[in-house]
Amino acid sequence: MKVAQIGSGTPEVAVVAGIHGDEPCGVRAVERLLDERPTVERPVKLIVANEKALERQVRFVDEDLNRAFPGDPDAKTHEGQLAHRLVEELEGCLTFSMHSTQSHAEPFAIVNGVNETAEEIVPQLPVTAMVETSNFAEGRLFSEIDTVEVECGMQGSETAAQNADRLTRAFLTAVGALPGDTMYNDLPVYRLTDVIRKQEADTYEVFVDNFAEVEAGESFAAADGDEQVADESFYPVLMSSNGYRDVFGYAAEKLDVLTAPPAAD
Repeated sequence: MKVAQIGSGTPEVAVVAGIHGDEPCGVRAVERLLDERPTVERPVKLIVANEKALERQVRFVDEDLNRAFPGDPDAKTHEGQLAHRLVEELEGCLTFSMHSTQSHAEPFAIVNGVNETAEEIVPQLPVTAMVETSNFAEGRLFSEIDTVEVECGMQGSETAAQNADRLTRAFLTAVGALPGDTMYNDLPVYRLTDVIRKQEADTYEVFVDNFAEVEAGESFAAADGDEQVADESFYPVLMSSNGYRDVFGYAAEKLDVLTAPPAAD
């Protein structure tokens, strides 16, 4: 784990990249901040988490780090020990954690709860949606640390790396670490309600778009040509044919649309 800091003092804000070793987009954003060393108005801790997995270009070494929190210093896995160290390092910090996906090109945010912090910060980020995932938070970083997680784009793409840099700077501006102004967006909010599992098969297909409502009775995916039909309407999130080994993705409900505050005269 690589830990660095820009600005002097004790950080209350942190940026984390490389939770998964096959998602390098956030690492690029952190490295750029360290190269440029911008003048900050409050100190920021910068962390590249799973260096061993990044070196091997694999998602994880022994287990998924973002399912291993709070971790244990005596864990038998690399990620179990790393999770414990990372929680210690991030204690007291509002944390921004970057990921990428095989299912959706546009950036969106994931939070453990739609609280005051999320409602204030996430609409200032260049994201298309906010997803509340408290029903599925076990073992994830934000189960232990106050965290805004973002999916920056398609895994391994240059666009995801560019988005990661843009998202990081927007976050740091929103929390008052970087000078300047942000732009508030009207932001739809969803809550994950169920896991959409898939049977073992040779080929998988997904027929729907993420965040586009699937109506009851509509076919939304197939395994070896065997179609799955929605029993009730839902919004697909992180749906892809091969992004996960045993699930297509998640079903969600739409909660609200956060509207931008009126512009000051």
